[in-house]
Amino acid sequence: MHISDQGIYYGDYLQLDKILSAQDLESEKAGRPAHDEMLFIVTHQAYELWFRQIIHEIESILSLFEQPVIPDNSPDFYTIFHRLSRVKTILQLLVKQIDVMETMTPLDFLDFRNLLRPASGFQSVQFKIVEAALGLKQPDRHGELYYISQLRPQDAAVIQRIEGRRSLLELTNEWLERMPFFREEAFWGQYAPIFPPADGAPHPFWSDYYQLYEQSLQANERGNLRQFERFFLADDDKQGKLSFEARRNALFIMLYRDFPLLHLPFQYLSLLLDMDELMSTWRFRHINMVNRIIGLRTGTGGSTGKDYLKAALDRHYIFNEIAGLTTFLIERSNLPVLPVDVQRRLGFAAG
Repeated sequence: MHISDQGIYYGDYLQLDKILSAQDLESEKAGRPAHDEMLFIVTHQAYELWFRQIIHEIESILSLFEQPVIPDNSPDFYTIFHRLSRVKTILQLLVKQIDVMETMTPLDFLDFRNLLRPASGFQSVQFKIVEAALGLKQPDRHGELYYISQLRPQDAAVIQRIEGRRSLLELTNEWLERMPFFREEAFWGQYAPIFPPADGAPHPFWSDYYQLYEQSLQANERGNLRQFERFFLADDDKQGKLSFEARRNALFIMLYRDFPLLHLPFQYLSLLLDMDELMSTWRFRHINMVNRIIGLRTGTGGSTGKDYLKAALDRHYIFNEIAGLTTFLIERSNLPVLPVDVQRRLGFAAG
């Protein structure tokens, strides 16, 4: 039997004829082949393939999150967590991939660098899609006006379309808002306050927690109280990317993560922070690589090179408001005891 009659052939299934013939070296066209241009192309093509997979995962996650209801112990939420964990693992690989790029020396790069202008990684449409889908929008970027000016009009339109859709950060905010623990007052009928509530005090739990948090602060941390009041007591949804209700519920998840029902929500929030850290680590490694390879010269796309990347590193955190909630944690031993009804709902107390 001929091999073509035995089903799908490996090379055909992966379309290797297209992939392995897609390394078109500019240095060879110029008549002065540069050995390391192959490494440069293959590495960036690998990045773009992994960006393709990340977008595939994020698109499915956004579709699941857009459902009107998604219980925290449902199969859909486990699917979201699993696929986002895969994105995290891919990001770890992308950080590690810089090690391969750094085997190229500055002189190796100069052999073909000027042939690349004005192409630049800044024109990676897929990377911008990943950032926008996660929650980094144009007004929050460093170099806002430069952001899509280097793209072809059709590519810029794709980015703007993605930015018009609710991002993972926005859908996470909505998911946090739907948590019932402070919406349903019946849960707190048996709550035993630690401190006498003041006139006009907020929810009894938060009234107690505010005073416990105040007692936990060092003298030079007293300014945190004003921010606590703004974030958790002022009922003002215009403080940032997370709403008042979402911030409360996220902090509650962090505080009581040991209850079974809150295990997965806490791990999900931690996963978002892991991804932010990995993207920041990638940017940091990229800065060091650029400094090592081209020093203070401008990027091939016309940016300020290292200086632009450093400013983007400082500004392009997506889930920093979730990370900032750790400012308001207190010791486990001092946490208010939850009412039996709440403990039962969280799956810890006996029936």
